[in-house]
Amino acid sequence: MSDTPKFEVIDRRKMKKEEEQESGSPLPAGEPAAEPEKKSAGPRLVETESAEPPKAETAADAAEDEFAGAMPPPPTAEEKREQETAYEASAQRVEDLLRAQNPTMGAQPPIRFEHLVQQLYLSALMQMGAATPEGQRPRVDIVGARQSIDLLGVLEEKTKGNLSANEERMLETILFELRMTFLELTKMISLQGVQAPPPKPEKH
Repeated sequence: MSDTPKFEVIDRRKMKKEEEQESGSPLPAGEPAAEPEKKSAGPRLVETESAEPPKAETAADAAEDEFAGAMPPPPTAEEKREQETAYEASAQRVEDLLRAQNPTMGAQPPIRFEHLVQQLYLSALMQMGAATPEGQRPRVDIVGARQSIDLLGVLEEKTKGNLSANEERMLETILFELRMTFLELTKMISLQGVQAPPPKPEKH
């Protein structure tokens, strides 16, 4: 005996017709007799599309929308082209002046992706006290350090799939190192914060 449940399809139109015949009420004129329902191969699951509720707007999305709304309209293509040309010419004049004062100075290398990563990396290290002169107490900006590290995290997220293998490896390594340093530093700060205060001198 099979354990598979059997489904029975009940034709309610047929039941209604039988009830009308038993009660003696004829079918209304002009109404065709109900056709027997075609047998289906089995029960069929009908799925109804349900509208997904709109996603709740996060605070970050709201802040981003507010920031975008406060921005002026973007420049036109012609304005961008003119500005880029003027910017390059101005930067070249500055470089020529510097090289005139220091003839041994070579041409400045173009700014690339690694320069941006290194800038944020050095900023985070300095904010965590890495550049403190020897013999002096480190001055730590833990909030600024977290912001610099988080900026690198945003950079990693937004450039995913657009970096070379070397750029991706450099960014991952720097982020890992900075986060480990941040964890060690915050652990030290927490331990200092829970240390018991020195005992008060007894009054005689």
